[in-house]
Amino acid sequence: MIDWTAVDTVLLDMDGTLLDLHFDNYFWLTHLPKRYAEFHGLDPIYAQSELSRLIASYEGTLQWYCLDHWSELVRMDIPALKREIQHKIQVRPHAEAFLRFLRQEGKKVILATNSHRKGLELKLQVTQIDRWLDLVVSSHDYQQPKEDDAFWRRLAEAENIDPARTLFVDDNHQVLRAAQNFGLHYLVCINQPDSQKPPRASGQFIDIVDFDEIMPPGFTPQDLRPDLP
Repeated sequence: MIDWTAVDTVLLDMDGTLLDLHFDNYFWLTHLPKRYAEFHGLDPIYAQSELSRLIASYEGTLQWYCLDHWSELVRMDIPALKREIQHKIQVRPHAEAFLRFLRQEGKKVILATNSHRKGLELKLQVTQIDRWLDLVVSSHDYQQPKEDDAFWRRLAEAENIDPARTLFVDDNHQVLRAAQNFGLHYLVCINQPDSQKPPRASGQFIDIVDFDEIMPPGFTPQDLRPDLP
């Protein structure tokens, strides 16, 4: 599916791509509503309904991903609440082997995430996946979400990225369409971002469940150089 000799740069999403989206889904749909109801003395069903309404109203915007925005909105310390369940932060299957493969092949590897820097720092601290990355970029650095063409223009200009020789992996269909409109050549969609939910193919991009599906045929973890971290 992918001619790796024609790829110089690999852009990777974090939540739902390198990391299991179950952490984020559990936080926003279960943990935060519970703590929100406790903190404000609200009925749990009302608290969940109110948070669901607020979350839906900001979807696709930079505020939707901004932890400072949510801390102010719910009058609680969102990063601190995330740390309460940080044990649920997990690297997805084959992600580490894929990152090591990219390092071995000499590709430029950039994490391109909508994650707010405060949440990003927690996840990198827990997983240490940044040891395989050349650069970590948050959409908050550019003040534009990945759903916006302006994000891709600024990233390409800043990092001298050739769209024709770039591969991008994400689980968000809207983000992948934005990358497609910008002209990124290889677009890969993760079909099972949350390990607790069934796979769902996009039918629009290169659909995979795990990263081993796009590594060269016959490639195994044993083929990785032992001196790689």
